[in-house]
Amino acid sequence: MCGRFALHDESATLFEEMAVEQSRVEIAPRYNIAPTQPVAVILQEQGRTLDAFKWGLVPFWAKDPKIGNRMINARAETLAEKPAFKAALKRRRCLIPASGYYEWQKTDDGKVPHYLHMADDRPFAMAGLWEGWTSPEEEIIRTCTIITTEANDFAARVHHRMPVILDPEGQSAWLDPACDDPQQLSSILIPYPTDDMAAHPVSTRVNTATFEDPSCI
Repeated sequence: MCGRFALHDESATLFEEMAVEQSRVEIAPRYNIAPTQPVAVILQEQGRTLDAFKWGLVPFWAKDPKIGNRMINARAETLAEKPAFKAALKRRRCLIPASGYYEWQKTDDGKVPHYLHMADDRPFAMAGLWEGWTSPEEEIIRTCTIITTEANDFAARVHHRMPVILDPEGQSAWLDPACDDPQQLSSILIPYPTDDMAAHPVSTRVNTATFEDPSCI
């Protein structure tokens, strides 16, 4: 799974790497992004647009928004089958930019957090889905989830799952509004190649969601 990540790159770098054309939000460096918090998302709406949604997808048909607490990740292998994700797969896809993400490796001394990132430290795009949920007060709450897949050989040293990381071609295909074929979309959601990645253990302070500091990484 992917339960924590970081996004600390400058906006100009992020916009260049992911071809963002406009922004609806200002983003500040984050080093310990946790579920239920606002996260940066990139949508294909009048060009590539940066926005911020709550992490934890709430399906449009949900009666209780707390369901989103359990939907921070969506398995690539079953997206087209799950009622919570199948509509969003066809119509509401997004990119979730990151500088790196955390996974916990099981050891004899307990779980050790690791920070996984690109070897050259460039930001990357994780595949995501989003939804709009209308509250009883008629407020529209936009939420998102990160799609995961089987880990590549490198990431599997730490954990057996990893987020789907998309290269520029995959980003364009994932955001293409003309594509709504689940089979074609699923073919994009594969493990990222191992050559570009790096990882190192970090302090267990990252276990605390309220701890937000550059020392996390």
